[in-house]
Amino acid sequence: MTDKNGTTQSIQTWPVPEFHFSVEISNVGKIFCKEVSGLDVEFDVIEYRPGDMPGFTRSKMPGLRKGGDVTLKKAILKDDKTLWDWINQVKMNIIRRESVTIALIDESGIPVHSWKLTNAWPQKYTMEGFKADSGVSMENIVLAHESITPD
Repeated sequence: MTDKNGTTQSIQTWPVPEFHFSVEISNVGKIFCKEVSGLDVEFDVIEYRPGDMPGFTRSKMPGLRKGGDVTLKKAILKDDKTLWDWINQVKMNIIRRESVTIALIDESGIPVHSWKLTNAWPQKYTMEGFKADSGVSMENIVLAHESITPD
């Protein structure tokens, strides 16, 4: 590894490949996914204008923190009903909320970054269309949660 001057470069400056990650759901287990999306955090914007402000502008300040829904895309495995068992427990106003840990893993199997979803539950399940030439049947599970934090 070399730097811009042709000498040595630290291994920390290389990007981590995104193809290797794990998803673990408490009381459900580890699932193997092809794709994870929606790991984002944003803040509501509160606009206000103090009464003694001379100009016609508003100040903006951060409000409540919120995270978007997280989507897990995975292959359907024969006789694997782990997620269905969790989905079937969702009833009107009764939900088994779980902690979800999503970890990005390096080449040696060590987690480099991880994110934790608090009080997650399956909000939506969709099945990708069946195609004779696609090879693998895929399903998408959308998780609602109350917060996302890096571990």
